[in-house]
Amino acid sequence: MRISLNWLKQFIKTDLSTEEISEILTDLGLEVEGVDTYESLKGGLQGVVVGHVLTCVQHPNADRLRITTVDLGDGNAPVQIVCGAPNVAAGQKVPVATIGTKLYDKEGNAFEIKKGKIRGEESNGMICAEDELGLGESHDGILILDENLKPGTPAAKIFNIESDQVFEIGLTPNRADAMSHYGVARDLRAAKIIRDKQSELITPSVSNFKVDKRTLKIDVQVENDKLAPRYCGVTISGISVKPSPSWLQNRLKAIGLTPKNNVVDVTNYVLHELGQPLHAFDAAKIKGNKIVVKTVEAGTKFTTLDDIERTLDAEDLMICNAEEPMCIAGVFGGKDSGVNENTSSIFLESAYFNPVSIRKTAKRHTLSTDASFRFERGIDPTITEYALKRAALLIQEVAGGEITSDVTDIYPKKIEDFQVFLTFDKIKKIIGQDIPKDIIKKILVALDIKINNVTEAGLGLLIPSYRVDVQREIDVIEEILRVYGYNNIEFSQKLNATISNSSRTEEFKVQNIISNQLCSLGFNEMMANSLTTPDYVKLSDKIREEFNVLMLNPLSNDLSAMRQSMLFSGLEAVSFNINRKRADLKFFEFGKTYHKLPSGYEENKHLTLFLTGNRNDESWAQAQQKSDFFLFKGYINTILSRIGLDSKVSTLPFENDIFNEGIALAIGKEIILEMGTVKKSVLKHFDIKQEVLYADIFWDKIQKYISNKIKYTDIPKYPEVRRDLALLLDSSVAFEEVYKVAKQTEKKLLKDINLFDVYEGKNLPEGKKSYAVSFTIQDESKTLNDKEIEKIMSKLQTNLEKELGASLR
Repeated sequence: MRISLNWLKQFIKTDLSTEEISEILTDLGLEVEGVDTYESLKGGLQGVVVGHVLTCVQHPNADRLRITTVDLGDGNAPVQIVCGAPNVAAGQKVPVATIGTKLYDKEGNAFEIKKGKIRGEESNGMICAEDELGLGESHDGILILDENLKPGTPAAKIFNIESDQVFEIGLTPNRADAMSHYGVARDLRAAKIIRDKQSELITPSVSNFKVDKRTLKIDVQVENDKLAPRYCGVTISGISVKPSPSWLQNRLKAIGLTPKNNVVDVTNYVLHELGQPLHAFDAAKIKGNKIVVKTVEAGTKFTTLDDIERTLDAEDLMICNAEEPMCIAGVFGGKDSGVNENTSSIFLESAYFNPVSIRKTAKRHTLSTDASFRFERGIDPTITEYALKRAALLIQEVAGGEITSDVTDIYPKKIEDFQVFLTFDKIKKIIGQDIPKDIIKKILVALDIKINNVTEAGLGLLIPSYRVDVQREIDVIEEILRVYGYNNIEFSQKLNATISNSSRTEEFKVQNIISNQLCSLGFNEMMANSLTTPDYVKLSDKIREEFNVLMLNPLSNDLSAMRQSMLFSGLEAVSFNINRKRADLKFFEFGKTYHKLPSGYEENKHLTLFLTGNRNDESWAQAQQKSDFFLFKGYINTILSRIGLDSKVSTLPFENDIFNEGIALAIGKEIILEMGTVKKSVLKHFDIKQEVLYADIFWDKIQKYISNKIKYTDIPKYPEVRRDLALLLDSSVAFEEVYKVAKQTEKKLLKDINLFDVYEGKNLPEGKKSYAVSFTIQDESKTLNDKEIEKIMSKLQTNLEKELGASLR
């Protein structure tokens, strides 16, 4: 937000320097990010003075040049200047650019006036035409000034060149009260009062506002007073639409606005002066002489000022005439109802619209205007009529015309001020030191906060309705602190530290350990948005649509639900990278999923891993190898090993329709992890054509099994034996079925069953796949011999062939 110092001084008298004001505003929370200089004429005519031409004679070496002597009024001898203008003559008062002056051409390029010789005659400056000074287009001759001017008078004073300092303020979204010059002046006054520099806030007078005649009445009907709690309007007739006067144009240009015409410029001026958006309608285009504030049927087409046809929503508040919409309320005007050079009468609107409604409409149509920026943050509902009268008087001043109707003010339910009770003990507790009670009261009064009652415990306060960010006791304390000054809060020179006993298995510590480990393994951490599209639930039957947590005010349909699974946001990242020629990926993410269950809302924390592409970079020394399930499971095992859970987990088969093949790891009967290769049908939705391995670690569950206690057990006296089988199976057979058959075959000695490789494709019969399964066998009372092992394996093979139609490859 840009704030003009000259404009600011219209509201508050101050002799503070630009640097001092910048420091005060920054301390108040209105951070000044920079200060620019504005000049209504580039260069500000610095170095250009009034000169008196004493003599003018023909140049001896050029027919079209004259040699003049000019008094510059500086007490020195007159200077000689060679001039080529046909109208230069003795006795004239003329603008002279002295030696060292910088002038600017039409493109803004500077050129410096230097001492030199022209056709052998010395020249010490330049007598200027109006186009050379940037004051006009004429170059027929030099600019001749009033003969009564005193030589040496700076040209900037004669031509009213305005120079201004403009503050660039980084306004935080909560400070809706400071989105105007008046609002900034109000804060500056509070700061001055606290520094014992009494200061009055000067408000523009509207006492001259009067109805000249009642010849143009526009009826106003507000059908939805929840979306438009207050609506004011008045008509002005007999205006002349033309360019604004220079003072008004300079004010707008200083803050980066381009002047349009005198009527539109006034509405922009009052917007940035008082923070109240206004809109002027051409009264001749208001069909039926009636304004209706209402919502319209969804799907209605409406063309805005930028010549774009937009499709309206049923929740969009519109300003309509008797037949059709004319303006998107508080956001953007319509193409066919605005003011142009042929307009002679207007209906001037000033209103307070519901902030939430305006924000939704602005986001829905991807429009961000100065008006919507203020409406959606909350403006002052008490100045609606005052701002209307202020604008009407300014329009009369710059465009002529007469007030031709009474002011319409529809305000069925007054927006009340906020009541807050402020306790002195809470102030001390939050701020950390005692602030004298008289200072507290002084600050509150300076901020227009009324003190209704005073007790020993605290103050009963009435907060102005325009301070939408101050509705709680803590908000008031923050206001006191920012005006009192954070820099005025004392702090101890002594540094105290407390060492607390914390567990090494605290959640954030374990997360950091695993993050560091995964980074060392070549993984990159990703952070996806928890908001996603609700349509992703259609990719898996395990995810229920009714469990979606939906946004009440979504930015878009793609960001309207909280994610129930971290898979899809991860696949978005995988697809994004693959499409940018980065196909070898290792990602991990710590995040949460969100569910609206019948029992209530639920959040679960997860650690997810994604692996796809080649396991090694392209090199002449070794052939590239694809990342596979076995590699991926190795990464999972290192995680479990790092947190001491590798010996506690067992492998279980499971079914999940997002996986082609997958396994689950469990502690006891509780599954803590699911992993596998993602189904091609899911990958196709994200336009991914290569295999992706995915693991979902239930972090909340894992956390409870991590312990500070270290348990020791004896090393088994008798060795375990591992045997592997390469099984050829139908494609429809899942690992879960292999697991169940094996467990039923040998319940006592079979300790673990692990799927370590899956293969489908070349050299296999159609409809078949290959499982590489390991079987761990151990007897805790003796060493198994080959005969016993072979007996178990033979029995396993027989049952797998019988139950599942398996055969050995």
